[in-house]
Amino acid sequence: MEKKEFNLHDVVEMKKPHPCGTNRWKIIRMGMDIRIKCEGCGHSVMLPRREFTRKMKKILEKHEE
Repeated sequence: MEKKEFNLHDVVEMKKPHPCGTNRWKIIRMGMDIRIKCEGCGHSVMLPRREFTRKMKKILEKHEE
C-alpha cells in the first residue's frame, strides 16, 4: 500500500461523502489529530491521524506554499 503524503491546507477526498452532498475536505489542522473542514457546508471534524489516513481516498488539490 502506498504512503499517502498530505500537508496543511490540502483539499482531499474521503471515501464517504459528507451528508451535505460534498466530498471535498480541507485540512485545517495537523498534529496527532487531523481537523478537516467540509468545503460545502463548513462543518469541521477532528480525526485521529491513523483513522484519517485510512478514510482518505485521494488528494484533489495540493496547497502551494
